[in-house]
Amino acid sequence: MEELKPIARLDKIDLDVLKAVQENCRISNSELARRINLSQPATHTRLKRLEKMGVIRKHVSLLDRDQLGLDLVCFFYVRLNVHSEEALVRFEKAIQEMEPILECHYLTGQFDYSLKAVFRSRKELEQFERRNLTPLPDVVQIMTSVVLTEVKSTTVLPLPKSTQKN
Repeated sequence: MEELKPIARLDKIDLDVLKAVQENCRISNSELARRINLSQPATHTRLKRLEKMGVIRKHVSLLDRDQLGLDLVCFFYVRLNVHSEEALVRFEKAIQEMEPILECHYLTGQFDYSLKAVFRSRKELEQFERRNLTPLPDVVQIMTSVVLTEVKSTTVLPLPKSTQKN
């Protein structure tokens, strides 16, 4: 069983740094320092500490799916007929290799997994489901939902006011 990481103890300045870099990971150190009212060296040290702690995992650029022709967003709900550790690992490993899959979540309830994927067309979606998902060992049911309108999509996590105990 995976060990749980302790929750990082962060003060208000740490949280201000996190808020700023969530909004713009390319913010300059001088601009970040100005926003959080800290010296540039102290700001740089805070940022590096948060990275080393693993609170900041990586810096990324968010691409526009529509401009890249990936405007068909789908959710797959997958049920397996076997729930052994080997079957779960086999399924998860296969999913890791599939480029259209953006997210994969192991679930409770009626289905075992929820997958979020993007495609260029209905034909691409159909081929993916027929050639990639359906043939996977232990897959017994797939339910597919096509997104009509994306109401909200964000990568910004809701941050507390503080994680310090008083």
